[in-house]
Formats: sequence, C-alpha cells, structure tokens
Amino acid sequence: MGLKIHRPRRGSMAYYPRKRARDIVPRIRNWPTVDLGKPTLLGFVGYKVGMVHATIVDDRKTSPFFGKELVEAATVIETPPLYVVGVRAYGVDPIKAEFRSIGEAWFNVPDEVKKYLRRRIPTLPEKFDVDKAIGELNSMVDLIKYVRVIAMTQPYKAGIGKKTPEVLEIPVGGVPAIDEALKYALGLLGKEVKPMDVFKPGQLVDVVGVTKGKGTQGVIKRFGVKELPRWHKHRKGSRRTGTIGPKPAVMFTQPRMGQLGFQRRTEYNKRILKIGDNGAEVTPKGGFKHYGIIKSGYILVEGSVPGVVKRLIALRYPIRPPLNYDIRQVQAPNITWVSTMGISGVS
Repeated sequence: MGLKIHRPRRGSMAYYPRKRARDIVPRIRNWPTVDLGKPTLLGFVGYKVGMVHATIVDDRKTSPFFGKELVEAATVIETPPLYVVGVRAYGVDPIKAEFRSIGEAWFNVPDEVKKYLRRRIPTLPEKFDVDKAIGELNSMVDLIKYVRVIAMTQPYKAGIGKKTPEVLEIPVGGVPAIDEALKYALGLLGKEVKPMDVFKPGQLVDVVGVTKGKGTQGVIKRFGVKELPRWHKHRKGSRRTGTIGPKPAVMFTQPRMGQLGFQRRTEYNKRILKIGDNGAEVTPKGGFKHYGIIKSGYILVEGSVPGVVKRLIALRYPIRPPLNYDIRQVQAPNITWVSTMGISGVS
C-alpha cells in the first residue's frame, strides 16, 4: 500500500463566488442595532479621494507607545451632504412573513435639486401630497417595524466633476421606539444631512466598497497558488495547477483563472480620525492625484479602504465592534499634523 501524501489545498476558498459586483454602488445587506439614546442615521456615503499620513498621539492604554506620537496612514473621503428626498416605512407581510414597504412620503424638492434627481428617477411626479403621506405614516406607526430615509448624494458639490446622484436607503436607528425614529425621519424631509450629524471623531465604522477591477487573472495572482519549480520540464507552464481534477468531473473548489477585483468587500472597525467642513485642511497644493480639490466636507479614516479614487464608499455603524467598545464614550484622537504634500513633495 502506497504512502498517502498530505498537503494544504492550493488556493483560498474565501469570498466565493469570485465574480463582479452587480452595481458600482456598494449595497449594505445588514445593519446593526445601536442604542444611542437619540435617533440617528446608521450610515453615510462619500467619494474616495486618496491617502495621506498623519501624526497621532497614541491613546491606547495597553500600547507600549501610549502617549507618544505615531505616524499613521489615513484615507480621505469627501462627503458632500446628503439630501433627504423621502421616507419609507417597512412592515411584515402577513402572507409571505417577510418585510415589505407599507408606506412612504416624498418631498417636493426644489427645481435646482430636481434636475439632478431626474437623472436617476426620470418618472418623478411634478408634485407630491406631502401632508397626506405623512399623515398615513403616522396612522400606521403600530405596524411599522423599521424606518428608512431615501437620500440622494450631491456629487456636483464635490470635486469629482459628476452630476448624476446616487439614490439609496439608509435606516434610522439609535432608539428602540419606532415613533421616535419615524418622527426623526420625517423631520429630515427636504433637508441636508452632514457627516457630523451621523458620526463623530474617534468612533469605529464599517467601510463597504467595490474593489479595484483587475480583469482576468491566473491562479497564482487570483488564489495565491505556489508556482511550480522552473528547473523541471514544464511543457504546459509553471504558473498553473498540476491538474484540474479527475475527468470528467471538475470540482468548483479547484483554483481556476477568472475575474479578479471589482468585488464588493467590507472592512470592519475602521476608526474615524477627523470629520471636517473645510477640505483645504487636508488638500495638497495642486489637489490630489487623479481627484483634484476637495470642495465640501470630508472624513479622515484610519488605514486604507477598498476601491479606486472617485468611487463611492459607504460607511455604517460597526456591526461587530470589540467587546470593550462603548460608542457613547469614544474620544476624538489627538492629531498633531496631517501631511499636505503634493506630488512634488513640497508642503
């Protein structure tokens, strides 16, 4: 009886199926339950600008560098205010036993905003009966399970040279009472929401984005398969697997060439370093490479985020924060310096 050889499998099975995202706008499938004592939106979106490095005083008490300055990499996300155009309520379908929309209210947006919103929703009515819709939502508060606002981005206020907005739903959380959440959402109709109204510096967020597309790649780059030794005779090449399995059956677990990148990914527990209104504070001379000048507010997130420059990035409250994390007691980090060096290296 021959000796059976054991080896680790070639290639990681993580993130299956490896295929392109359905939409360039990242979809958040799950939202956390947070208790803040007041209603708030559970997420925000912005456009990726680029990366800088900042000098931050380490405030981790268990760190050997506690109280000392550290140079950290950070990502700048431009966050023009969101315009709330509608409120949608969800209840339980008694037949299918699943959540469905049971009512909504839309705001009569002004013409300077409607001309951009029609790029996304061309069948928008000329006028809504806002008061009637609000009254219907208040009358069915006992049937409502959760409330979401319908918000549109305002990329024309950013530095990316884009006019067509994205329209997305953001749930209202922070309090267990539905009537408080509904009242808060209806109070946002026709108003702008800034990032400092949702987040605060020092807290953790989950970052959701669509990664950079890399096209069709082989098994070495796509799965991390080890290259075969080149000093042997490789009539069929070394950057491949030795076999794809017993014919005619080919297991789906076998590493194969295919699409790499442009996939929806979530990075958990990224810390917000700073939220500002003046983009000139972090913009280098001449603007960011491939982006330009920040014309509105921004969020400085510690570390890197998925996606390419100008791509929409979604931020939400952390869905699985650390055990000792208390969102009510977070403190803003002490940032002593943020690099504003341009391409030439001159500050």
